[in-house]
Amino acid sequence: MAKVLVPLAEGFEELEAITVIDLLRRAEVKVVSAYLDKNPVLASRQTLHYADIDLDAALKAEYDMLVLPGGLPGADNLNNDPRIEKIIHTMQQQNKLLAAICAAPKVLADKGLLAGKKITAYPGTLETMGLLSTKAAVQVAGNIITSRGPGTAMDFALSLIEILRGKDTRDKVEKTLAR
Repeated sequence: MAKVLVPLAEGFEELEAITVIDLLRRAEVKVVSAYLDKNPVLASRQTLHYADIDLDAALKAEYDMLVLPGGLPGADNLNNDPRIEKIIHTMQQQNKLLAAICAAPKVLADKGLLAGKKITAYPGTLETMGLLSTKAAVQVAGNIITSRGPGTAMDFALSLIEILRGKDTRDKVEKTLAR
């Protein structure tokens, strides 16, 4: 069974994190949500969310994919956490999957992982870093998957399911959503 880590930093975008967690679990992917500082985590729209475990404990396990939710200041809080930097580099060295949505692709960009790659992000997020993003809802570039924002969270989550579990599982989950 595929295993995915979703770190929840103060100020994360609710739609992006919860949609990913929900849909991956519907696809029978083992998802571990982890709080960086404290539980519950206050999200960008001032809603409180409980993560499964603290990040230090979560990092004792191995994962097939890391998913970074966006939102502000959530993406900045992820970017400033040395534990997130460490897991990103470890997973990149192991050629494991790294996914980021909305403002979170800047976390991967700051770690030097997006140069020369076809990526997408919330409009204006990466342009100040000299990176151009596509207008695609979801963009796959090798082991890196990016998405534009809250409005693309469902497409992002379904794409992650397809990558982790295959098209049949994606179609099965999507059918239950009555889209």
